[in-house]
This record gives sequence, C-alpha cells and structure tokens, in this order.
Amino acid sequence: MKTPISVADVVSSAPDLKLDHRNDAKNDTKQDILQHLLKRGEVTAQDLAEKLDISPQAIRKHLKDLETEGLIYHTAEQLGMGRPQFIYALTTAGRDRFPDSYNQFAVNFLDTLIDTLGKEQVSEVLQKQWQRKAQHYKLQLGGGTLKQRLEKLAELRRSEGYVTEWFPIEGTEGFIFTEYNCAIAHVAESFPSVCGHELEMFATVLDSPVERTHWMVDGEHRCGYLIPNK
Repeated sequence: MKTPISVADVVSSAPDLKLDHRNDAKNDTKQDILQHLLKRGEVTAQDLAEKLDISPQAIRKHLKDLETEGLIYHTAEQLGMGRPQFIYALTTAGRDRFPDSYNQFAVNFLDTLIDTLGKEQVSEVLQKQWQRKAQHYKLQLGGGTLKQRLEKLAELRRSEGYVTEWFPIEGTEGFIFTEYNCAIAHVAESFPSVCGHELEMFATVLDSPVERTHWMVDGEHRCGYLIPNK
C-alpha cells in the first residue's frame, strides 16, 4: 500500500523542483552555445549574446564555465588600439559532446579487416554499406522536388544526431547542404575513401550531382555540399 502524499510534502519539495528547472535551463543554454560554436567555428561573446538573446554578462559566465570544463577555448584578437577581442571555439572534448558513433574500435576493426581480406575487398564492403544506406534513405524520402527531398534528408540526418542545415543559393536554382559533426569522423581520418562513398550516396539519394565544398578531413569545421537543381 502506497503512503499518501500530503500537501506539506509537495510544498516542501517545491524549492528543489525550481532549482532543477534552473539547472536544466543553464544546461540548455550551454548546449546552445556549444552547438552554435560547432556550426560557426569561431564566435565572440557579443555574437553569442545577440544570437541567443542573452545578456553579455550571462554569456561570459557560461563561456567561463565551459572553458573551465575544457569544452571551449579562446584566443585574443587585437582590433585597432582598443582592448583585444576574445574569439571562442570548441576543443576536441567539446566536439565529442556531439554524436560520434564510430570510435577507435571501428578504425581498429577496419584495420583488422584489411589485414585479413585486403584493402580492395574492404573498400567494396564499405561501398555496399553506403549503397544500402542510400536505398534506405530513398525509401524514406519518396518523390517530390529536389527541395522537398533535401528537406526530408536533412530531417533524417538530424534524427541520427547530425547538426545539419541546408539553404537555397540566392540567384541560382542550387542548394547548399552542411553538416557540422560527423558520425564517421574517426573512420574518415584513417580511411578518407569512406567520404567518397558518402558523397556518392548523397548523389544517389537526391538524384542530382553533388560537389563537396568543405571537408572536415582537411581541417575545416564542417562538411559542405553544393547541389545544383538540374
């Protein structure tokens, strides 16, 4: 038999509930900051304050906490004769806060496969995996215009943990598709060919040529793709 909960019990627990809500809000703001840094690469405290509609003082407090946690770092940039401006960016630990489902185990596993089967056969296996992924995506996307399929593809990638954006290119019929984190980053560092298979997958899914414009493997903070509407 359950013990009845009195009104006094509820009232006495209220301050703790409020504290939890404040902590949740604080953590949400920190996550928003990390995601904005992931997408933009480098930003100032003022940029973040304006983007997130938070006071500069509150933003600096969050930035100090995140830097103490080792998730971000800052550099000083001298502009004119005034005080230097601090530029903030993610550390490796900060990037690791975002989904990255293939870790060193996957790299070691591929190394073992290459030793066992040979590099050419492993490449064929990886290509077939991407082909299966492409077929899965095509079933999810269905028909529609390139814009509609691109929008659905972005939604699917977000559901898998990617931070994804897309937008039309002004004055043209093309689009830009951008991803700011990579689930196969560790694999791509050792096996860049998998990125070529991923590029082929996007072209197959969207039934359109796809050109890479930015690449994390080259040290950039995002992977970007140009998709002409033909």
